[in-house]
Amino acid sequence: MKILMLTPYLPYPLLSGGQIRTYNLLKKLADKHEVTLFALIKDHNEKKYIPELEKYCAKVQVFKRSSKPFTVSNIFRTAISTFPFLVIRNHVPEVIDAVKQELGENHYDLIHAETFYMMPHIPQTSIPTLLVEQTIEYLGYESYAKKAPRFVKWLLTMDIKKIKRWERHYWKQSKKLIVMSEEDKKFIGKELGSDEKIEVVANGVDTAWFEEKKRITPKNPTLLSVGTFKWLPNVEAVDFLVKKVWPLVAKRIPKSRLWIVGNAPTKEVISFQERDPSITVSGTIPDIRDAFKGAHVLVAPVFSGKGTRYKILEAMASGTPIVATTTAVEGLDVKHGMHVLTSDSAPGMADLVVTLLQDPELQKKLAKNGKLFVKNKYDWAIISEKLDTIYQTIGSKKHD
Repeated sequence: MKILMLTPYLPYPLLSGGQIRTYNLLKKLADKHEVTLFALIKDHNEKKYIPELEKYCAKVQVFKRSSKPFTVSNIFRTAISTFPFLVIRNHVPEVIDAVKQELGENHYDLIHAETFYMMPHIPQTSIPTLLVEQTIEYLGYESYAKKAPRFVKWLLTMDIKKIKRWERHYWKQSKKLIVMSEEDKKFIGKELGSDEKIEVVANGVDTAWFEEKKRITPKNPTLLSVGTFKWLPNVEAVDFLVKKVWPLVAKRIPKSRLWIVGNAPTKEVISFQERDPSITVSGTIPDIRDAFKGAHVLVAPVFSGKGTRYKILEAMASGTPIVATTTAVEGLDVKHGMHVLTSDSAPGMADLVVTLLQDPELQKKLAKNGKLFVKNKYDWAIISEKLDTIYQTIGSKKHD
Protein backbone atom coordinates (compact mmCIF):
# COMPACT_ATOMS: atom_id res chain seq x y z
CA MET A 1 0.00 0.00 0.00
CA LYS A 2 1.28 3.48 -0.87
CA ILE A 3 0.99 6.01 1.97
CA LEU A 4 1.78 9.72 2.24
CA MET A 5 2.62 10.61 5.85
CA LEU A 6 2.75 14.17 7.21
CA THR A 7 4.45 14.93 10.53
CA PRO A 8 5.16 18.22 12.40
CA TYR A 9 8.64 16.92 13.27
CA LEU A 10 11.35 14.77 11.75
CA PRO A 11 10.90 11.37 13.46
CA TYR A 12 14.58 11.18 14.40
CA PRO A 13 16.48 11.57 16.70
CA LEU A 14 14.17 10.18 19.38
CA LEU A 15 13.80 13.23 21.62
CA SER A 16 10.02 13.39 22.02
CA GLY A 17 7.10 11.02 22.33
CA GLY A 18 5.92 11.83 18.82
CA GLN A 19 9.31 11.07 17.32
CA ILE A 20 9.53 7.77 19.22
CA ARG A 21 6.09 6.70 18.05
CA THR A 22 6.46 7.62 14.38
CA TYR A 23 9.99 6.21 14.05
CA ASN A 24 9.08 2.85 15.55
CA LEU A 25 5.91 2.49 13.48
CA LEU A 26 7.79 3.37 10.28
CA LYS A 27 10.41 0.80 11.22
CA LYS A 28 7.86 -1.96 11.87
CA LEU A 29 5.69 -1.25 8.81
CA ALA A 30 8.47 -0.66 6.26
CA ASP A 31 8.24 -4.18 4.83
CA LYS A 32 4.47 -3.96 4.36
CA HIS A 33 3.95 -0.47 2.95
CA GLU A 34 5.64 2.14 0.79
CA VAL A 35 5.69 5.36 2.80
CA THR A 36 6.57 8.84 1.57
CA LEU A 37 7.32 11.12 4.50
CA PHE A 38 6.78 14.89 4.48
CA ALA A 39 8.13 16.35 7.74
CA LEU A 40 8.62 19.81 9.23
CA ILE A 41 12.01 20.81 10.64
CA LYS A 42 13.11 23.81 12.71
CA ASP A 43 16.76 23.80 11.67
CA HIS A 44 18.51 22.79 8.45
CA ASN A 45 20.98 20.78 10.55
CA GLU A 46 18.20 18.24 11.04
CA LYS A 47 18.66 17.15 7.43
CA LYS A 48 21.60 15.00 8.57
CA TYR A 49 19.06 12.58 10.09
CA ILE A 50 17.22 11.98 6.81
CA PRO A 51 19.37 8.92 5.85
CA GLU A 52 18.21 7.13 9.02
CA LEU A 53 14.59 7.56 7.94
CA GLU A 54 15.28 6.65 4.32
CA LYS A 55 15.95 3.11 5.59
CA TYR A 56 12.21 2.80 6.16
CA CYS A 57 10.67 5.33 3.73
CA ALA A 58 10.51 5.39 -0.07
CA LYS A 59 11.11 9.14 0.05
CA VAL A 60 11.69 11.75 2.75
CA GLN A 61 11.10 15.45 2.11
CA VAL A 62 11.50 18.16 4.76
CA PHE A 63 10.11 21.68 5.04
CA LYS A 64 11.47 24.49 7.20
CA ARG A 65 9.23 26.15 9.78
CA SER A 66 10.31 28.97 12.12
CA SER A 67 13.04 27.94 14.56
CA LYS A 68 11.35 29.70 17.47
CA PRO A 69 7.60 29.59 18.06
CA PHE A 70 6.99 33.11 19.40
CA THR A 71 8.11 35.17 16.42
CA VAL A 72 6.50 38.50 15.56
CA SER A 73 5.21 36.95 12.34
CA ASN A 74 3.58 33.97 14.08
CA ILE A 75 1.95 36.16 16.73
CA PHE A 76 0.64 38.64 14.15
CA ARG A 77 -0.67 35.89 11.86
CA THR A 78 -2.44 34.26 14.80
CA ALA A 79 -4.05 37.57 15.80
CA ILE A 80 -5.67 38.02 12.37
CA SER A 81 -6.42 34.35 11.69
CA THR A 82 -9.23 32.01 12.70
CA PHE A 83 -6.52 29.38 13.23
CA PRO A 84 -4.90 29.00 16.67
CA PHE A 85 -1.22 29.65 17.35
CA LEU A 86 -0.53 25.89 17.26
CA VAL A 87 -1.64 25.70 13.63
CA ILE A 88 0.04 28.96 12.56
CA ARG A 89 3.33 27.94 14.17
CA ASN A 90 3.29 24.67 12.19
CA HIS A 91 1.86 26.00 8.94
CA VAL A 92 4.21 25.95 5.95
CA PRO A 93 2.55 26.93 2.63
CA GLU A 94 5.23 25.05 0.63
CA VAL A 95 3.88 21.80 2.06
CA ILE A 96 0.48 22.39 0.48
CA ASP A 97 2.05 22.82 -2.97
CA ALA A 98 4.30 19.80 -2.42
CA VAL A 99 1.37 17.60 -1.38
CA LYS A 100 -0.66 18.71 -4.41
CA GLN A 101 2.24 17.89 -6.70
CA GLU A 102 2.91 14.55 -5.04
CA LEU A 103 -0.71 13.46 -5.26
CA GLY A 104 -0.92 14.64 -8.87
CA GLU A 105 2.15 12.71 -9.97
CA ASN A 106 1.71 9.51 -7.96
CA HIS A 107 -1.08 7.19 -6.89
CA TYR A 108 -1.61 7.00 -3.11
CA ASP A 109 -3.96 4.74 -1.19
CA LEU A 110 -3.94 6.70 2.03
CA ILE A 111 -2.83 9.97 3.66
CA HIS A 112 -1.62 9.66 7.26
CA ALA A 113 -1.48 12.93 9.26
CA GLU A 114 0.16 13.04 12.69
CA THR A 115 -1.63 15.73 14.77
CA PHE A 116 -4.61 17.81 13.69
CA TYR A 117 -2.40 20.82 12.96
CA MET A 118 -0.89 19.07 9.95
CA MET A 119 -4.34 18.69 8.37
CA PRO A 120 -4.47 22.23 6.84
CA HIS A 121 -1.64 21.14 4.51
CA ILE A 122 -3.86 18.56 2.82
CA PRO A 123 -5.81 19.81 -0.24
CA GLN A 124 -9.30 18.59 -1.04
CA THR A 125 -8.96 15.00 -2.21
CA SER A 126 -10.88 11.74 -2.46
CA ILE A 127 -7.94 9.85 -0.95
CA PRO A 128 -8.92 8.71 2.58
CA THR A 129 -7.17 10.57 5.38
CA LEU A 130 -6.19 8.97 8.67
CA LEU A 131 -5.65 11.46 11.51
CA VAL A 132 -3.62 10.49 14.56
CA GLU A 133 -4.22 12.48 17.75
CA GLN A 134 -1.38 11.69 20.15
CA THR A 135 -3.09 13.88 22.72
CA ILE A 136 -6.17 16.07 22.91
CA GLU A 137 -4.42 19.39 22.54
CA TYR A 138 -6.92 21.84 23.98
CA LEU A 139 -7.24 19.93 27.25
CA GLY A 140 -3.54 20.36 28.02
CA TYR A 141 -3.70 24.07 27.35
CA GLU A 142 -6.88 24.48 29.42
CA SER A 143 -5.11 23.04 32.46
CA TYR A 144 -2.17 25.42 32.01
CA ALA A 145 -4.46 28.44 31.46
CA LYS A 146 -6.17 27.92 34.82
CA LYS A 147 -2.89 28.64 36.61
CA ALA A 148 -1.62 31.42 34.33
CA PRO A 149 -1.54 35.17 35.20
CA ARG A 150 -4.74 37.05 34.34
CA PHE A 151 -3.60 38.65 31.05
CA VAL A 152 -1.90 35.47 29.84
CA LYS A 153 -4.99 33.51 30.85
CA TRP A 154 -7.16 35.78 28.69
CA LEU A 155 -4.92 35.31 25.65
CA LEU A 156 -4.73 31.54 26.19
CA THR A 157 -8.49 31.28 26.61
CA MET A 158 -9.05 32.96 23.25
CA ASP A 159 -6.53 30.68 21.56
CA ILE A 160 -7.88 27.56 23.24
CA LYS A 161 -11.30 28.29 21.74
CA LYS A 162 -9.63 28.25 18.31
CA ILE A 163 -7.79 25.00 19.07
CA LYS A 164 -11.01 23.36 20.21
CA ARG A 165 -12.89 24.50 17.12
CA TRP A 166 -10.32 23.29 14.62
CA GLU A 167 -9.44 20.10 16.47
CA ARG A 168 -13.10 19.08 16.36
CA HIS A 169 -13.34 20.15 12.71
CA TYR A 170 -10.52 17.84 11.63
CA TRP A 171 -11.78 14.99 13.82
CA LYS A 172 -14.95 15.15 11.74
CA GLN A 173 -13.17 15.62 8.41
CA SER A 174 -10.86 12.60 8.70
CA LYS A 175 -11.90 9.21 7.36
CA LYS A 176 -10.47 7.46 10.42
CA LEU A 177 -9.35 8.94 13.73
CA ILE A 178 -6.62 7.21 15.75
CA VAL A 179 -6.28 7.88 19.49
CA MET A 180 -3.95 6.55 22.20
CA SER A 181 -6.40 5.05 24.70
CA GLU A 182 -9.97 3.91 25.30
CA GLU A 183 -10.45 6.96 27.55
CA ASP A 184 -9.50 9.25 24.64
CA LYS A 185 -11.87 7.34 22.37
CA LYS A 186 -14.77 7.76 24.80
CA PHE A 187 -13.98 11.45 25.31
CA ILE A 188 -13.81 12.30 21.60
CA GLY A 189 -16.73 10.00 20.80
CA LYS A 190 -18.86 12.00 23.24
CA GLU A 191 -17.67 15.26 21.65
CA LEU A 192 -18.57 14.02 18.16
CA GLY A 193 -21.73 12.17 19.14
CA SER A 194 -20.30 8.87 17.91
CA ASP A 195 -17.10 6.83 18.23
CA GLU A 196 -17.77 4.76 15.11
CA LYS A 197 -14.74 5.95 13.16
CA ILE A 198 -12.37 6.15 16.15
CA GLU A 199 -9.77 3.43 16.72
CA VAL A 200 -7.24 2.99 19.53
CA VAL A 201 -3.61 2.44 18.52
CA ALA A 202 -1.74 3.02 21.75
CA ASN A 203 1.83 4.15 22.20
CA GLY A 204 4.33 1.34 22.51
CA VAL A 205 7.83 0.43 23.59
CA ASP A 206 10.73 -1.52 22.14
CA THR A 207 11.01 -4.02 24.99
CA ALA A 208 13.96 -5.90 23.48
CA TRP A 209 15.99 -2.67 23.19
CA PHE A 210 15.42 -1.77 26.83
CA GLU A 211 16.36 -5.27 27.93
CA GLU A 212 19.78 -4.96 26.29
CA LYS A 213 21.13 -2.77 29.10
CA LYS A 214 21.71 -3.91 32.66
CA ARG A 215 20.42 -1.98 35.64
CA ILE A 216 23.16 -0.10 37.51
CA THR A 217 21.52 1.86 40.29
CA PRO A 218 23.56 4.36 42.35
CA LYS A 219 24.37 3.98 46.03
CA ASN A 220 22.04 6.80 47.06
CA PRO A 221 18.28 6.24 46.58
CA THR A 222 17.46 8.05 43.33
CA LEU A 223 14.12 9.41 42.10
CA LEU A 224 13.78 9.99 38.36
CA SER A 225 11.67 12.51 36.45
CA VAL A 226 11.48 12.14 32.66
CA GLY A 227 9.69 14.17 29.99
CA THR A 228 10.24 16.70 27.23
CA PHE A 229 9.68 20.21 28.56
CA LYS A 230 8.15 21.45 25.33
CA TRP A 231 4.93 19.81 26.56
CA LEU A 232 3.19 21.90 29.25
CA PRO A 233 1.91 18.97 31.37
CA ASN A 234 5.55 17.89 31.87
CA VAL A 235 6.52 21.36 33.06
CA GLU A 236 3.62 21.27 35.52
CA ALA A 237 4.60 17.78 36.67
CA VAL A 238 8.24 18.54 37.46
CA ASP A 239 7.26 21.76 39.24
CA PHE A 240 4.85 19.78 41.46
CA LEU A 241 7.46 17.10 42.06
CA VAL A 242 10.24 19.52 43.07
CA LYS A 243 8.16 21.89 45.17
CA LYS A 244 5.65 19.57 46.84
CA VAL A 245 6.76 15.92 46.72
CA TRP A 246 10.55 16.08 46.84
CA PRO A 247 10.87 18.07 50.11
CA LEU A 248 8.75 15.42 51.89
CA VAL A 249 10.90 12.57 50.56
CA ALA A 250 14.21 14.34 51.21
CA LYS A 251 13.21 15.03 54.81
CA ARG A 252 12.56 11.34 55.48
CA ILE A 253 15.43 9.96 53.39
CA PRO A 254 18.17 12.64 53.60
CA LYS A 255 20.62 10.80 51.31
CA SER A 256 18.13 10.50 48.46
CA ARG A 257 18.66 12.25 45.13
CA LEU A 258 16.36 13.61 42.40
CA TRP A 259 17.40 13.27 38.76
CA ILE A 260 15.51 15.31 36.13
CA VAL A 261 15.94 14.22 32.50
CA GLY A 262 14.18 15.68 29.46
CA ASN A 263 14.56 17.55 26.21
CA ALA A 264 14.61 21.39 26.32
CA PRO A 265 14.53 22.10 30.08
CA THR A 266 13.29 25.60 30.89
CA LYS A 267 15.33 28.14 32.88
CA GLU A 268 13.09 27.42 35.86
CA VAL A 269 13.79 23.68 35.62
CA ILE A 270 17.53 24.25 35.31
CA SER A 271 17.43 26.53 38.37
CA PHE A 272 16.20 23.65 40.55
CA GLN A 273 19.69 22.14 40.74
CA GLU A 274 21.22 25.54 41.48
CA ARG A 275 18.99 25.93 44.55
CA ASP A 276 19.23 22.33 45.76
CA PRO A 277 22.49 20.29 45.42
CA SER A 278 20.56 17.03 45.81
CA ILE A 279 18.83 17.70 42.47
CA THR A 280 20.51 17.04 39.11
CA VAL A 281 19.09 18.34 35.82
CA SER A 282 20.61 16.56 32.83
CA GLY A 283 18.35 17.72 30.00
CA THR A 284 18.72 15.42 27.00
CA ILE A 285 20.98 12.40 27.46
CA PRO A 286 22.42 10.24 24.63
CA ASP A 287 20.70 7.03 25.79
CA ILE A 288 17.45 7.28 27.76
CA ARG A 289 18.01 3.75 29.03
CA ASP A 290 20.82 5.09 31.22
CA ALA A 291 18.24 7.19 33.08
CA PHE A 292 15.71 4.42 33.64
CA LYS A 293 18.35 1.82 34.45
CA GLY A 294 20.15 4.22 36.81
CA ALA A 295 17.25 5.15 39.10
CA HIS A 296 15.34 3.39 41.86
CA VAL A 297 11.93 4.86 41.03
CA LEU A 298 10.25 6.94 38.34
CA VAL A 299 7.97 9.60 39.82
CA ALA A 300 5.33 10.94 37.41
CA PRO A 301 2.94 13.51 38.94
CA VAL A 302 1.07 14.27 35.69
CA PHE A 303 -2.26 16.03 36.15
CA SER A 304 -3.28 17.10 32.65
CA GLY A 305 -3.24 16.02 29.01
CA LYS A 306 -4.47 12.88 27.32
CA GLY A 307 -2.80 9.88 25.69
CA THR A 308 -0.44 7.25 27.06
CA ARG A 309 2.92 8.35 28.44
CA TYR A 310 6.13 6.86 27.06
CA LYS A 311 7.89 7.43 30.37
CA ILE A 312 5.54 4.91 32.01
CA LEU A 313 5.98 2.27 29.31
CA GLU A 314 9.75 2.77 29.14
CA ALA A 315 10.15 2.63 32.91
CA MET A 316 8.27 -0.67 33.03
CA ALA A 317 10.32 -2.04 30.12
CA SER A 318 13.45 -1.06 32.07
CA GLY A 319 12.30 -2.71 35.27
CA THR A 320 12.06 0.66 37.04
CA PRO A 321 9.29 0.87 39.68
CA ILE A 322 6.79 3.70 39.22
CA VAL A 323 4.96 6.09 41.52
CA ALA A 324 2.46 8.12 39.52
CA THR A 325 -0.81 10.01 39.51
CA THR A 326 -3.86 8.26 38.11
CA THR A 327 -3.74 10.64 35.12
CA ALA A 328 -0.18 9.57 34.30
CA VAL A 329 -1.22 5.91 33.91
CA GLU A 330 -4.69 6.57 32.52
CA GLY A 331 -5.65 4.24 29.70
CA LEU A 332 -2.91 1.68 30.34
CA ASP A 333 -5.04 -0.74 32.36
CA VAL A 334 -2.37 -1.05 35.05
CA LYS A 335 -3.22 -1.93 38.65
CA HIS A 336 -2.10 -0.15 41.79
CA GLY A 337 0.15 -2.39 43.84
CA MET A 338 0.75 -4.81 40.99
CA HIS A 339 2.27 -2.78 38.14
CA VAL A 340 2.59 0.72 39.63
CA LEU A 341 1.84 2.71 42.78
CA THR A 342 -0.60 5.61 42.42
CA SER A 343 -1.64 8.68 44.38
CA ASP A 344 -2.98 12.10 43.41
CA SER A 345 -1.65 14.06 46.39
CA ALA A 346 1.85 15.22 47.28
CA PRO A 347 1.87 13.56 50.74
CA GLY A 348 0.45 10.38 49.22
CA MET A 349 3.09 10.23 46.50
CA ALA A 350 5.86 10.97 48.99
CA ASP A 351 4.64 8.16 51.27
CA LEU A 352 4.62 5.70 48.37
CA VAL A 353 8.12 6.72 47.25
CA VAL A 354 9.53 6.30 50.76
CA THR A 355 7.76 2.95 51.21
CA LEU A 356 9.11 1.74 47.88
CA LEU A 357 12.67 2.86 48.54
CA GLN A 358 12.64 1.04 51.87
CA ASP A 359 11.16 -2.20 50.48
CA PRO A 360 13.45 -4.10 48.04
CA GLU A 361 10.89 -6.90 47.63
CA LEU A 362 8.20 -4.44 46.51
CA GLN A 363 10.70 -2.97 44.02
CA LYS A 364 11.34 -6.44 42.57
CA LYS A 365 7.62 -7.22 42.37
CA LEU A 366 6.74 -4.04 40.49
CA ALA A 367 9.76 -4.40 38.18
CA LYS A 368 8.91 -7.99 37.24
CA ASN A 369 5.20 -7.36 36.72
CA GLY A 370 5.82 -4.16 34.76
CA LYS A 371 8.25 -5.77 32.31
CA LEU A 372 5.89 -8.67 31.62
CA PHE A 373 2.93 -6.32 31.24
CA VAL A 374 4.45 -4.10 28.54
CA LYS A 375 5.98 -7.04 26.69
CA ASN A 376 2.58 -8.69 26.34
CA LYS A 377 0.49 -5.58 25.63
CA TYR A 378 2.59 -2.65 24.44
CA ASP A 379 5.51 -3.91 22.38
CA TRP A 380 5.77 -2.04 19.05
CA ALA A 381 5.34 -5.32 17.16
CA ILE A 382 1.84 -5.66 18.64
CA ILE A 383 0.97 -1.98 18.21
CA SER A 384 2.10 -1.88 14.57
CA GLU A 385 -0.09 -4.86 13.68
CA LYS A 386 -3.14 -2.92 14.84
CA LEU A 387 -2.20 0.08 12.68
CA ASP A 388 -1.51 -2.18 9.72
CA THR A 389 -5.00 -3.67 9.99
CA ILE A 390 -6.52 -0.18 9.93
CA TYR A 391 -4.37 0.79 6.93
CA GLN A 392 -5.60 -2.28 5.06
CA THR A 393 -9.23 -1.58 5.94
CA ILE A 394 -9.48 2.04 4.81
CA GLY A 395 -6.70 2.12 2.22
CA SER A 396 -8.01 -0.81 0.21
CA LYS A 397 -11.37 0.84 -0.38
CA LYS A 398 -11.63 2.41 -3.82
CA HIS A 399 -11.76 6.18 -4.05
CA ASP A 400 -12.54 8.37 -7.03
